[in-house]
Amino acid sequence: MAANYVIVGSGVAGIAAAEVLRARAPGASITIVSEDPDGYYSRPGLAYYLSGEIPEKHLFLRSKADFRALGIHWLHAQATQIDVAGHRLILADKRSLAYDKLLIATGARAAAPDFPGGDLDGVFTLDTLKDAKRLVRKANKSGQAVVVGGGITALELAEGLHACGVNVHYLLRGARYWANVLDAEESELVEAYLRGDEIEIHYHARVRQALGKRGKLYAVETDSGEIIPCQILAVAIGTRPHLDLARTAGITIDRGILTDSCLRTSAPDILAAGDVAQVHDDSTGRASLDTLWPTARAHGEAAANTMLGTPTPYHRVVAMNVTLLAGIPTTIIGALGSGSDEDLVAIARGDSENWRTAAPTWVVVERHEVNRIRLMLGDRTITGALVMGDQTLSRPLQRLIAAKADISPIRDALLADDHAVLQLIATFSAEWERNHAATT
Repeated sequence: MAANYVIVGSGVAGIAAAEVLRARAPGASITIVSEDPDGYYSRPGLAYYLSGEIPEKHLFLRSKADFRALGIHWLHAQATQIDVAGHRLILADKRSLAYDKLLIATGARAAAPDFPGGDLDGVFTLDTLKDAKRLVRKANKSGQAVVVGGGITALELAEGLHACGVNVHYLLRGARYWANVLDAEESELVEAYLRGDEIEIHYHARVRQALGKRGKLYAVETDSGEIIPCQILAVAIGTRPHLDLARTAGITIDRGILTDSCLRTSAPDILAAGDVAQVHDDSTGRASLDTLWPTARAHGEAAANTMLGTPTPYHRVVAMNVTLLAGIPTTIIGALGSGSDEDLVAIARGDSENWRTAAPTWVVVERHEVNRIRLMLGDRTITGALVMGDQTLSRPLQRLIAAKADISPIRDALLADDHAVLQLIATFSAEWERNHAATT
């Protein structure tokens, strides 16, 4: 009989798994169970939809017709329980689905507001397309908003709401923006851009409570006692893996669903992938969470191969994320941060623990008015890099960091003259690529 595969979740991890399963098992039954009525779309793209930079239709990477053509059954339903012994997935409407192999790819959700009034009408998080649509509709009828959070998503919310014509107050718990990844000058570049857009930044500010009348938000009170009138409070204080399904099934969890390197959980024939999976790395002996789109895709592909009987380890690669920070193209590669900012337990839709586990190391910087490169140097390698503005060296640096290339020939020169970083890296990278090509 043909194998029966069930996938819970319609994010990139689940879709990548479904595509591999169909390619390698053309006769198998594949079912995707998703709570999201909008199905598969680019969640990183929601910020660009909010700002009006892309239309809704451009968020969808596959159409429903594409999935029908692949012979993938799509079921809009909520999965509530797993009968581990009986190999059945139980749905909220009491239906059940039999499976031979089950993949949990339920992703992560925005952390709930941690202050009184977090459930008022007017308080938003940004998880789904439905959230983004609600936020746009509310912004079109609102004059003022407060944004809370220290990472990429909070910044995108502030910029998106400003683009919708709303006056924005941005609350930072610390003295500057994203202090555990950016240095002081980089934070100032971002903050200056926001101030230029007349976004008001409040430093050392926390929400004491959201204030409402008849269930609707009308203001925010900060811990200093300041009252900020607003109709929107957008909260981006991190993400939390969606663990309920695994927890009720007795599957071993920590911060995420614990898996081995091949994405297998503690339960037979059940795997996990994407933002919900805390995957064991055989090379380090640790299990890590990552919420990067490329990582989720790689998880899904590895999990699918394992489901098909070819156990395939996920090999963790150097974290790399390309984003816009206040209009500045920015690439962050590898280990680049202190991990000391309590506001950044997790950075929604673009986090990797690599960014926040950097060991003390040498820092080399080349500054420009709008362009900037910062390198974190180990004894013989580059362990992390940040590139703001001109992105010419982003890919070369990613390859050097991923390959743990020996930069001993230029290390002293990098430390001696931080104004020569661009030329030194460009020349060294080109030579390293030539030598690498010659030996492979």
